[in-house]
Amino acid sequence: MTETTLIAVVEDDPEIRALVSGLLGREGFEVAGCAQAGDLDRVMERRRVDLVLLDLMLPGEDGLSVCRRLVSAPVATPVIMVTAKGDDFDRILGLELGADDYVAKPFNPRELVARVRAVLRRTREAHSVARPMPRETYRFAGWTLEAAGRRLTDRHGGDVELTGGEFDLLLAFVTHPQRVLSREQLLDWTRGRDATPFDRTIDVQLSRLRRKLGDKSRQPEMVRTIRGGGYLFAPPVIRV
Repeated sequence: MTETTLIAVVEDDPEIRALVSGLLGREGFEVAGCAQAGDLDRVMERRRVDLVLLDLMLPGEDGLSVCRRLVSAPVATPVIMVTAKGDDFDRILGLELGADDYVAKPFNPRELVARVRAVLRRTREAHSVARPMPRETYRFAGWTLEAAGRRLTDRHGGDVELTGGEFDLLLAFVTHPQRVLSREQLLDWTRGRDATPFDRTIDVQLSRLRRKLGDKSRQPEMVRTIRGGGYLFAPPVIRV
């Protein structure tokens, strides 16, 4: 990351907001503290925000609504949700909406920084112009995935919106078609070394990806679950 990486910390508790802002500032990030959704909107009117650390329990517009806006914008902003410990429903709903990751309160400061860096690495195309972009296009079962443009089109030529995590997961599948990929491999390729053995984000992203590909939820044919082995991307893939 560079000194131009801006992280918005959206947290209504002033002590927690100051604590997290100070932690990230000491790690070399530029930080904008926001007490509510309106503050975040004003920051984003002036600057490009590279990552939003978003508490779900906010006054006024809640975090889930803010998350929905951020990830559905023409240029999606990466989001890490902050949830209360044990709030599995909100956490899963946030991931379903397209959040890139989550941390639960109370969180370990080192884990928070690691997750921030992991999400920024996965979404570095949004704030790095120095990195050469891949040019490959992958075609499978009538679908087309353009790596350079991070664009997926369906059998009728319509655009299908993918979050950063969904794109990375699909790219891992199309570059390793008709092979059994373990969950650990997929975690490593899509989330890097900061993934934990009990990280379930990959499962939520796979469920969303299957839905967007029109794969049957009970008996998926495109991304098959291999008992005891992992997952297999079944269609032949043509790289052009």
